[in-house]
Amino acid sequence: MPRSPRKLSHIDSDGRPAMVDVSDKAVGAREARAECRVRFPAEVATQLRASGLRSAKGGIVDTAVIAGTMAVKRTAELIPFCHPLPIDGCRIAIDWDGERVLRIECSVRTTGRTGVEMEALTGATVAALTVYDMCKALSHRIVLGPARLLGKRGGRRDVGTV
Repeated sequence: MPRSPRKLSHIDSDGRPAMVDVSDKAVGAREARAECRVRFPAEVATQLRASGLRSAKGGIVDTAVIAGTMAVKRTAELIPFCHPLPIDGCRIAIDWDGERVLRIECSVRTTGRTGVEMEALTGATVAALTVYDMCKALSHRIVLGPARLLGKRGGRRDVGTV
């Protein structure tokens, strides 16, 4: 039997923006994992490695972890149709991936009626923005991205790996 075409979930029957009604969904464990990368010019990466990822503003990784975690908890305030969710767990890992790229991964868990993909993506990207902010005095040629969902579990369908 052919599947019906997918449609945007945040558009009502009149074509207007609308928050999805999740009241009929079952409460369950939900988790998601996302990443964002930060690419530095070679000379900046060398300088950051030599400093142990510390800038004049302080510890880059520690500050980015705090900012990303705060962003996860405030996603519903930033993205108009995201439901406010209780966050059961949030983990942000930051490490070098090659000579010039920092890889930021954010994993989020909740027990609720809707998933945490947006929270994971928000945490990873805000952590990346924080790295940029802390390093921009060294160069404005720092590149953020790509940002992407790595996986989600719970809800109607699982995607990737969490």
